[in-house]
Amino acid sequence: MDTKNVTAIAMFILQGFAIGYKQQIFLFVMFLFIYLLSITFNTLIIFMVRTERRLHKPMYFFLSNFSFLEIMYISDTVPKMMSDFLSQKKTISVACCITQLYFLFLFGSIENLLLVIMSFDRYVAICYPLQYVIIMSERFCRLLAAAAWMFSVVILMIIIIPVTQLSFCDSNIIDHVFCDFAPVVKISCQGATLCEIVFFLIAGLVILGCFTLIMASYIHIIIIVYATSSGSGLRNAFATCASHFIVVFIYYGTVIFMYVRPSVMVSFHEDKVISVFYSAVTPLLNPVIYSLRNKDVKESIIKLFRI
Repeated sequence: MDTKNVTAIAMFILQGFAIGYKQQIFLFVMFLFIYLLSITFNTLIIFMVRTERRLHKPMYFFLSNFSFLEIMYISDTVPKMMSDFLSQKKTISVACCITQLYFLFLFGSIENLLLVIMSFDRYVAICYPLQYVIIMSERFCRLLAAAAWMFSVVILMIIIIPVTQLSFCDSNIIDHVFCDFAPVVKISCQGATLCEIVFFLIAGLVILGCFTLIMASYIHIIIIVYATSSGSGLRNAFATCASHFIVVFIYYGTVIFMYVRPSVMVSFHEDKVISVFYSAVTPLLNPVIYSLRNKDVKESIIKLFRI
């Protein structure tokens, strides 16, 4: 084994975007605006669900959990990204990098599971309306949310433990805007094939498994409603699920491209742009989509600002 570069690396350099300082200032202002709006909108949804009686339903309980996740998700990457726009030295310690990586995928895994739970909630509401209150009890909803967290914490340990065992002894430059799996593993100084296989299998299981369950629930909803309702009933069912389906489409359109593909297909230049979209823009889009397309949420917002 060649030992000429075996000195352990303690700090990484995030390469970021190859742009000038003025463009970085512009990006800082833009992402600050996006970040503040996202925090505000998601916090507003949480507040309304907790205080507005008409929103004390399972659907909105899961929506408030989803909004909390979006706050955590965007806070894991965007503040560091913004500080790097103003810094000449875009450094991050190995420990902080792995921590950022862990929470990025932890919140992402929980988000996948919550989207499944939210689709199940819509499935029960539309296909079993008379049993809905009994099935989706407050206790059961809390158990589902807690199970999503516990499962994700455990499954992410299987991914992150091999990453903590990697050593970095040659390059310390990460070709990305934050610590993501593929750019970090790429600069490790030993083969990371097993680590990549484990990640690919678990990412495929969580992402594709959750996506399949969501699509199965919607297909079943369509079949049941089409067989038992009129055209207006079908339209009402679609209206009930529209916000959730749009969020699912946007979310899975990016994460499937990012994480369910062989490493040979990775293009870090494209990944930077897509990563910025799903880590910064979607946490802002999701509360806006739910607010604009949900009558109860819109009425609660209007009532809140009239006070």
